[in-house]
Amino acid sequence: MNKLYFIFIFALIVTSCGPYQAAMKSEDVGIKYTMAESKYNEGKYEKAIRLFDQIAPAYRGKPQAEKLFYMYAQSYFLTKQYYLAGYQFESFVSSYPKSEKVEECAYLGAYCYSKLSPVYSLDQVDTYKAIDKMQGFIDNYPESVLLAEANVIVKQLREKIEKKAFENAKQYNTIYDYKSAIVALDNFISDYPGTPFKEAALYYKFDSAYYLAINSVSEKVEERLKSAKEAYDKYIKHSNSSEFKEQADDLMNKLNQNLQQFSK
Repeated sequence: MNKLYFIFIFALIVTSCGPYQAAMKSEDVGIKYTMAESKYNEGKYEKAIRLFDQIAPAYRGKPQAEKLFYMYAQSYFLTKQYYLAGYQFESFVSSYPKSEKVEECAYLGAYCYSKLSPVYSLDQVDTYKAIDKMQGFIDNYPESVLLAEANVIVKQLREKIEKKAFENAKQYNTIYDYKSAIVALDNFISDYPGTPFKEAALYYKFDSAYYLAINSVSEKVEERLKSAKEAYDKYIKHSNSSEFKEQADDLMNKLNQNLQQFSK
C-alpha cells in the first residue's frame, strides 16, 4: 500500500508540474505565452513572471504584446515587486498610449512609486519622485475616477516630507540650540504655511524663545522674554487642539513671573 501511495503522489507531482516545466524548457514562445497566461489567471504570478521574462522581447510589436505586458506589469504589482512593476507600467503607458488600460496603468505606475517611499526619517528622494509621478497622473487624467485616491496619496506623501522637515527643525530645540531652533522653525512655517505641523512648530518656537530668554545674559533677558510672549500669542492664535496647551500655559505663567521683575 505504501508503494502504491508514493507512486500516486509522484504521478500527481509529475502531472501538475510537468506542463509548466515543459513550457519553461520549450523553444516555442506560443507555448510559453499560453502557459504564462494560464498561470496569471490562476493567480500564480511568480510562475507567470518567469515565463514573461523569457518571452517579452520576442513579443514586442506583436498583436498579443499589449495584453502580455499588461499581465507582466500586474504580476509584478500583485507580488509587491513595486520597483519592477512601476517600470513595467510606465513602459506600458509609453508603448500603448491608446490602450483602454492606459489610465489604470498610469495610476498604478505612480502608485508603485508611492509604495517605494520610505519612512519620513530616511532620505526622501523616492518620496519626491512619487509625488512627481502621481501629480503627473492627476494632471494627465483630471476626470479620472481614481483622482480622489491620487490626491489622497499626494497629500500623504507631502505630509511625510513636511514631517521630516519639521523634525529636522525641532531637533535644534531637542539639543538645546534655541537660537537655531527659532530660525529653523520660522523657516519651516514659511516653507509650509498649510502644514498640519504648524501648531506644533509654533509651540516649539515659543518653547525655544522662552528658554533662550531665561538663559540669556541679563541685558537681553527682557527683550527676549517679550519676543517669547509674542511667540506664545502666535501659537494661541493658531492652536486648534489642546496637545501643547497645558505646557504652553505653564511656560507662559513662568514667563510672566520673569517679566514682573522688569516692571518694578
